[in-house]
Amino acid sequence: MTVQSSDEIDPLEIEVGGRALLTEPLLNKGLAFTVEERSAFGLHGLLPPHIETLEEQVERRLIAVRRLRTNAERYHFLSDLQDENETLFYALITSHLSEMLPIIYTPTVGQGCQEFSDYWRYPRGLFLSLPYKDRIAEILSHPRYDRVETIVVSDGERVLGLGDQGVGGMGIPVGKLALYTACGGLNPATTLPVFLDVGTDNQARLDDPLYIGWRHARVRGPEYDAFVESFVSALEERWPNVLLQWEDFARGQAGTLLNRYRDRLLTFNDDIQGTAAVAAGTLLAAMHVSGVAFKDQRIVIVGAGSAGCGIAKLILHQMVESGLSEAEARRRFHAVDIDGLLVEGMPGLLDFQQPFAQPREAVADWKRKGAGKITLEDVVANAKPTLMIGVSAQPGIFHEELVRTMAANVDRPVIMPLSNPTSRAEAMPKDLVEWTDGRVITCTGSPFTPVEYGGRLHVIDQTNNAYIFPGLGLGVLAVGARRVSDGMFAAAARALAAISPARKDPHASLLPPTDSLRDVAIAIAAAVAKRARDEGLCDAFEDDDLPLLLAKKQWRPVYRLYVKKPGYRRIPQRPDL
Repeated sequence: MTVQSSDEIDPLEIEVGGRALLTEPLLNKGLAFTVEERSAFGLHGLLPPHIETLEEQVERRLIAVRRLRTNAERYHFLSDLQDENETLFYALITSHLSEMLPIIYTPTVGQGCQEFSDYWRYPRGLFLSLPYKDRIAEILSHPRYDRVETIVVSDGERVLGLGDQGVGGMGIPVGKLALYTACGGLNPATTLPVFLDVGTDNQARLDDPLYIGWRHARVRGPEYDAFVESFVSALEERWPNVLLQWEDFARGQAGTLLNRYRDRLLTFNDDIQGTAAVAAGTLLAAMHVSGVAFKDQRIVIVGAGSAGCGIAKLILHQMVESGLSEAEARRRFHAVDIDGLLVEGMPGLLDFQQPFAQPREAVADWKRKGAGKITLEDVVANAKPTLMIGVSAQPGIFHEELVRTMAANVDRPVIMPLSNPTSRAEAMPKDLVEWTDGRVITCTGSPFTPVEYGGRLHVIDQTNNAYIFPGLGLGVLAVGARRVSDGMFAAAARALAAISPARKDPHASLLPPTDSLRDVAIAIAAAVAKRARDEGLCDAFEDDDLPLLLAKKQWRPVYRLYVKKPGYRRIPQRPDL
């Protein structure tokens, strides 16, 4: 990792010193404070005399991380490091991104959310609890948040595939924003994780004496809507141009909130749109390997919630752009939920599911094993899909017989078990490779090691949303976009496919290596920014100016030289209580 020395950057004026400086994670340098800085800010005696470079600190912490036994231990170690020294945290993450990504986010973040109350120690982000709804504007008004440009918010009801985790869901906004900085380069001082605490229906959390959230059944209906509206209205007043990302809201809320606010704010839902973009981009890359064009795809979506239908919607968009009519494209989708295949006229269909319900006459002649619902097995046997995507959080639902049936009807089946964490994956990649005699093209929602079969190593790509949202955020902020559009996600998907290693080598991975996510973010950001301009959602700019616009929004983890700010005050080390 290339690190600039402090004399290559303008000095930073600091207004506090002593222990207060050492306990501010955005400013703390640990043993990297120079002799001059220690004298100026009253740090002599508070630190050992040894002085280290940032590179030496990274090596010290890397050794410590690797000595730990489990990723859960590493997750908590890195969380503590982030709360102690953010520059060092990001220097470590960005220089070892492939190694650290599964620790700071999926799959380990799921366990972090489950154990959130057990390990909580530092007030990172904002917890907005419904009993204090009248204080939201007051909480947001603190000068500490004057620079905020990006917010990730969750209410913790559908954390990954783990369900309602209550206040533990705060681990998701914290983790997502860490990736915004590590991959997209956003300054951590401009990011803010927010948790909307409306209670929980997880009885284990409510019964836990260590649980730190609001001990109340989850509030729904008009009272919930009014609370969210109060939050959004306060955001509009405080930061009218803020980028707001919705995370891990339940299926009944996710699409509703997105549709309600997408024309009021610069906002998107990563579970719906980010997941769709990375899935579509991966599919575009897979088509170069399978040889099956968009117009010939037959698609099964298993898990017809907001994420599944979001994926279907973006793939539908790509199909229409490839020449199919919308009606023709829709008929190529078979969405399967808990009640089986979605069919027109089915009771309880949600608005976002309606476009992907099959006409009854289209399935009337299907051969079926039973007279009840049309099962996933029925769908695969009759529709003969070329692509099967799982976002069901049902482990093992892609079983051997099902996969072999699919593989018997297509030369290179594309199977994407996207549910995470690992315990919720619809199938294990090793099984998919074996059941298809090595013909499968697969990618997963969680990281898996390569699979050896037939004398060849099959790389298992993780369709991590980190391939999309950090670049999207960088792009819209760099050009001052006023809204986030579906077209931006389509552009992001195509940009991701364009840098697929499989375009040059069909045996290569579908997605770029995670160590290159910073470069991926720049490619995505450029595509998104140009789409924003083309759709009239930002001020005009020249293509030649775009690299500089993006560079201006990117922060690098380096230590700046500190000097005293006028009005500097040294905080007493032991204040009277």
